[in-house]
This record gives sequence, structure tokens and C-alpha cells, in this order.
Amino acid sequence: MKKTHLHLSWRDRSRIGCFRTGVSLHSHTHLSRESLAFIPKYTAGVPLLSQAIRQQTRRYLASTGRTLDFARAWWTPPLSPREAFDLEKRQIEDQLGRNALVSLTDHDNLEAGCALAVVEPVPVSVEWTVPFGPTFFHLGVHHLPPQRARSIMADLAGYTSAPSPHALDDLLAALNQLDDTLVVLNHPLWDEPRIGEIEHSQTLSVFLERHGRRIHALELNGLRSWKENAAVTRLAAHSGHPLVSGGDRHGSEPNAILNLTNAASFAEFASEIRNDRMSDVLFMPQYREPLRLRFIETMWDIVRDYPERPVGRKRWSDRVFYQWEDGAVQPLSAIWRGVEPWPVRYFLVGLRLAKSHSLRGLLRIALGDAQEVSL
Repeated sequence: MKKTHLHLSWRDRSRIGCFRTGVSLHSHTHLSRESLAFIPKYTAGVPLLSQAIRQQTRRYLASTGRTLDFARAWWTPPLSPREAFDLEKRQIEDQLGRNALVSLTDHDNLEAGCALAVVEPVPVSVEWTVPFGPTFFHLGVHHLPPQRARSIMADLAGYTSAPSPHALDDLLAALNQLDDTLVVLNHPLWDEPRIGEIEHSQTLSVFLERHGRRIHALELNGLRSWKENAAVTRLAAHSGHPLVSGGDRHGSEPNAILNLTNAASFAEFASEIRNDRMSDVLFMPQYREPLRLRFIETMWDIVRDYPERPVGRKRWSDRVFYQWEDGAVQPLSAIWRGVEPWPVRYFLVGLRLAKSHSLRGLLRIALGDAQEVSL
């Protein structure tokens, strides 16, 4: 932890000149499956919205005889691997004037890196879902050897579908044998399945006690609050892990937290973190924006139309999928047959208004002040 340095781009720009490379970690493309299983739980306390969802579910059951199970539904981010890579690369080159290293990490899918690696020197990486006790954690596994990446991914996926303590330790040990691979515990304090803060913290403690020596760093996440990220810095001080950046970008805003390094390759950067335990983390200006405003803007990136995209990716309802009991998968546009339920239509109208330039300033005031990052 002693060699982790945090930098604020709006305060100490001169420090950026000491480094030649910016690193973007943890970024998603349309190859990520983002589960919608959370919807009933998260909307239960919103009377009109939860009522509308129940009403539409009953109507669908009455008209088709089928029951909608949100655990079978998922959405995909709007950007292709090429678009996501270019977005992250441009931010580093244009705003920082540095060379760029970009690691794309889709959920349990490394095909973005495999596809780009044919024409770009990019790492083949993945965000691996690791079930553990009553919850799950996400590990960013960066820079797998390209020739073995798919076979390694098959082993990781095997644990995700059938977890066992012995298998997890073996898999993490095998990843540690790959000298150029970096393993990061992403957003460690986020209780994503909402099991409760106390139970999540206790489970995290057990996870780090058993497997912490196989984890190379903890993540400061660009879409989590400074309060949570500050708690991660204290956790890292206690566990002895260095900290690295992770933007967790799902929309069109480039990663809000980056790494700075003098490494010329990802392998050199991984060695800095793993062996030298040295990390320089840079907070970009967008991190200061009210977090709820950034969520709204990301939501708009996700649900707006992209007329220039290929068929099947133009409308947001083309990018939301449902898997039926027989294994068949349909996009939401086919299930709705082009007619959106009224709650969805009003929600989209609200998002469109929120995105307008004239209302953005008012929203910034209404949603709270800029995040104050105290180093």
C-alpha cells in the first residue's frame, strides 16, 4: 500500500507529465451480459414502478401463458469492442497526451480482446464471476496468454457454474503462475446481490483470508462513490494489497479512473503491480460529477437508439434479451412486437429530457454537489 499514489487530474496536472503511459482497466462492450435479476428487488419500494411491472407481467402471462422471470433476462452495453477500445484510447491520448494501454473486461467473456488482438497489441482479459458463499465477487483477470486464453476461460467458467473451494484455490494458483497476468478484485465493497452490508463484509474477509495472497490488487472503481472507494483504500492498507484503477464503463463515458505508468507494455505494467507493488491512480474530471447524474447519463447511453449500428443493435430493445425455459433466446423488441409498455415509454421520455443540455445544470443541482475526493 505504501507505493500506491492517488492523483487528481483537476489539481495536479503537472504530475501527469512524469509518466508516459495511461492504462484503462475494466471496461465493457456489447459482449457483456448484464443481468436484470435485480429489477423486482430494486423496484419493490417504488410503488408506481413496481405496480406497473407486476401489471405488465400479468398481462403477458394472460396473453401468452408464459411467466416472465427476470433472472432469465439480460441487457448488453451499446459499444462494440472496437468502439470501446477507441473511446478509452482517445481519452488517454487526447486528454492526457500519453500512450494508451486498454484492457477490456466483459463479464465471463474474453472474445473482445481475442478479436482485437488480431490487429491491435491489446491484452486478452475478462471480468470473472466468482461465486463464494452467499454472494459472488468479480475478478478482473488481465492479459491472459492469447494461445491459451480460451482454454483458461473454460476452466474459469466451469467454476462459475459449479463452484467448489478446492477448485477456486487451484484456479487462482494457476493464474498466478502466468507471470504477465494481473488479477484484481473489482469493487470489493459493493454488495451487488444485496445480501446485507455486514454479511458481505464478513464474506469478503473470509475470501481475502483464504485467497488474498493470489490477488494482486484491489480496485478503486470509477462508478462507485468516493466514500466507498475511501473505504477500499483502508481495506488495502489492512490487507497489504496495492490499489489499481477500474472504470467499469458500460456506456459512452470513458473510464473515470485510470492508471499512470512508465511501462511500455501491459506485461511491464502487470509486473509493476505484482512485483514492485507500485501503482499510480489518476481520477479524471468526470469522477467529480454527481454520481447519480452520471448514472442517468449512462442509462441514456444504454437505452437510446443508434441508427448507424447494424441491424439487431440499433434500438435498445434489440439489446435486451430473454431466455425461455426451452432455451430459446429472444430480444425484447420481438417479445413486445415493437410496442413498449407505458411505464417504459414514460421512463424513456424522462431520460431524454434529463439528457438535454438545458436541464443538465438543473439536474446537477438537484442531484447533489460534485463528489469531494479527499486524499
